[in-house]
Amino acid sequence: MANQGLKDAVRRLLHQVQTPGQYLGGEVNSVAKDHDKVRGTLCLCFPDTYAIGQSHHGMQVLYSIMNAGDEWACERAFTPWLDFESLLRRHGLPLYSLETFTPLRDFDLIGFSLQYEVLYTNLLTMLDLGGIPLMSADRTMEHPLVVAGGPGAQNPEVLGDVVDLFVIGDGEESLPAVMRRWMELKERGRGTRQEMIAELAAAFPWAYAPAFYAVDYRDDGAIASIRRTRSDLPETVSSCQVTRDLDAIPLPTKPVVSFVKTPHDRIAIEIMRGCPWQCRFCQSTVIKRPLRVRKVETIVNAALEAYRNTGCEEISLLSLSTSDYPHFEELVSRMAEVFGPLGVNVSLPSLRVNNQLRSLPQLVRGVRKGGLTLAPEVARDDMREQIRKKIRNDDLFEGCRQAFRHGWQKVKLYFLCGLPGERDSDLDGIVDMAEDIARISREETGRYREVVASVSNFVPKPHTPYQWAGMRAREYFDRVRGHMLARTRIRSVKIKQHDIDTSFLEGVLTRGDRRVGRGLIQAWRDGARLDGWQECFDPAIWSLAFAKTGIDPLFFSHRERPLTETLPWDHILTKRDRNFLETEQGKSRVQLELMATT
Repeated sequence: MANQGLKDAVRRLLHQVQTPGQYLGGEVNSVAKDHDKVRGTLCLCFPDTYAIGQSHHGMQVLYSIMNAGDEWACERAFTPWLDFESLLRRHGLPLYSLETFTPLRDFDLIGFSLQYEVLYTNLLTMLDLGGIPLMSADRTMEHPLVVAGGPGAQNPEVLGDVVDLFVIGDGEESLPAVMRRWMELKERGRGTRQEMIAELAAAFPWAYAPAFYAVDYRDDGAIASIRRTRSDLPETVSSCQVTRDLDAIPLPTKPVVSFVKTPHDRIAIEIMRGCPWQCRFCQSTVIKRPLRVRKVETIVNAALEAYRNTGCEEISLLSLSTSDYPHFEELVSRMAEVFGPLGVNVSLPSLRVNNQLRSLPQLVRGVRKGGLTLAPEVARDDMREQIRKKIRNDDLFEGCRQAFRHGWQKVKLYFLCGLPGERDSDLDGIVDMAEDIARISREETGRYREVVASVSNFVPKPHTPYQWAGMRAREYFDRVRGHMLARTRIRSVKIKQHDIDTSFLEGVLTRGDRRVGRGLIQAWRDGARLDGWQECFDPAIWSLAFAKTGIDPLFFSHRERPLTETLPWDHILTKRDRNFLETEQGKSRVQLELMATT
């Protein structure tokens, strides 16, 4: 079953790397099938390190679904760390799947989950190490179909020359459909590879094959038009049709258990998909619509089965806004009732600041407590109105008070800086809010507890009402950091701002078009690797690569765009149409004008 020669060669090298356990596979609940006894093979490729990718819930879901029957063999691969990539290249060994040590080039299909645009170079690394040409046009029928999806694929144009097919929307139903159709086309054996990809794209309205869409540019560099080159393909690509009944989508009750420590070393259960709110900065609330929920008993039973199959001591209840789950109190009470006696911690990583936050500590009494994580995003009421984040400080402070009173040790807050219309008073509010919570902790526990304010540099995302806005300048974000640090007085309050260079790269990649793809490939050839990791990211490589390829990154990241301009992602339709986004953008401008006068 396994490629024993490759496996033995890898084993001989592992003593030279820092984390050998990541590259061996064989974990509990992993599935290794005989390729000769299945109809087709696919490899789920996560373009980041094993520790990050193995923590991703979506990977576990798709792995479970595709391995549920006997039709497919579904395996996994991750981006190797720098030392192991170097060893593979030095010894002429390909990147392989963990289950059977099969080189990526030997699968029928490989699928990339794009969670973050800064991971794009990792995708190139995996293709190249796996023996697959970087450019779609250079591949033959001897190579697998290269598919990509996820939040990082909502603007697919930067990778338009690399990826064969993008899946827009949820993957639980679309991936099996693409796999089945691709194998039918291969088994039929007629036509060229490009003709088969075109036929595949024509079969599904949510499948986007960039090779069959041409882009025209104006003299000023903006896009004039995006047009199809085949009449049998749609002019626009829409999101997948979704299953309204989330209970019909099976949860992974036998998730793969890693042999090494991972950031999210726990069972993850998705309780709800979508968000009832429509915050203007948030791409997820657009692409995850409509709101769908699982039943309480479905969640509890799946969590219990997963616990029995893994022995994990923590269960995380996932959604964009967990406390907006319509049966929240019932669910939290049932989870505490079932898992409290077992000593299993139940974590709620995405709580909305609302009145239910006040009662949360009493609901989870007897369960192990660590930190409380909340995302107020901004600190002043008028800015909340502007971004449509309707929360109340009273709920936030009382919820934190109750948490400290019932044993929570620290609070982490997520904020944004660089939003349209932001003022110094908004930055002051971030520090003031964090310090107010620290004072509450002293009142309740007798000493200041740690409060971390994690501040992200705002990147306007595609398919949101802010998609026409530009990023703030570097000088602005530098000043923001200094302003907040100078204002902080309480030692237990930590202000952490995201790396500015990484945010700027994200802005270029998330808002770029196919021309930026040339800069991406050049940066990768010049050594850009694992750019989401601060110890690996080198902004100088990117600056030089953009210069070599004639790309002005500020044209894509910082330029405010008129409503009349064709955006690189305009032909990709999500759950909210352009009219809704334009209306919301207009309302935002009115509110900004009002804020400026008060």
